[in-house]
Amino acid sequence: MIVWIDGRLADTGSPEGRVSPLDHALLTGDGVFETLKVCDRVPFAVTRHLRRLRRSADALGLAVLADHVLRDAMAAVVEANGVDEGRLRLTVTGGAATTLGSDRGGATPTTIVACGPMAPWPDATAVVTVPWPRNERGAIAGVKSVSYAENVVALTHARGQGAGEAIFGNTVGNLCEGTGSNVFLVLGGDLVTPPLSAGPLAGITRELLLEVSDAVEHDVPLEALAEADEAFLSSSTREVQPISMVDGRPLPSVPGPRSKEAAEAFRALVARDLDP
Repeated sequence: MIVWIDGRLADTGSPEGRVSPLDHALLTGDGVFETLKVCDRVPFAVTRHLRRLRRSADALGLAVLADHVLRDAMAAVVEANGVDEGRLRLTVTGGAATTLGSDRGGATPTTIVACGPMAPWPDATAVVTVPWPRNERGAIAGVKSVSYAENVVALTHARGQGAGEAIFGNTVGNLCEGTGSNVFLVLGGDLVTPPLSAGPLAGITRELLLEVSDAVEHDVPLEALAEADEAFLSSSTREVQPISMVDGRPLPSVPGPRSKEAAEAFRALVARDLDP
């Protein structure tokens, strides 16, 4: 795989294609990232992803390269790897630290762009709720940080139960998000997704679905997911993926009519504008 690191293209099998073992992201999880879907060799929704990257970086006090530099880097990596349809990841880390602790010690951020093919998502997936709450009032609530260990533990738990995604509640017992997805559900005929105040990441696909559908933001108890008429996950790579089962309980409609409408609206958006 060819990656872009701090201004140069390099093969991951070469020394130039690797980062320092003292990089603060490796030592402490200090970094932010974005995952973009590549459609016809073009990363989707670049403007929105770069905007969110800067919000996340600002929360951690990380400097980010100029947008035109990052756009050129993404285009170069897609071309170098010959990816027509796939996944692109843009990562900004705390850089090579001068200590082995939490202090960055004045390190310069490291910027990495990688791209590769992506396996298709299943048409629908089972989910399980997990006992570990998201802290909607935490220092990095809503930040797309590389500190993903909590997600790894939750997703491993879900896989162990035959599910494809784990769903978090928050500290007050309301529905929050998945490990790498936002959640939409239909209750009483309304298409609902948790508000950002509940602690979920401000997903790009979530944002676009709120614009192209009649979905509304509303706090709902975590338990409401299993009682929904239908539900789906959203993310940059899965787009709209219906939920088939919650904690072993099948949902009545998979995919339901509202899920189909959302998926069709999103596909239409992608077809007419790759940078909406």
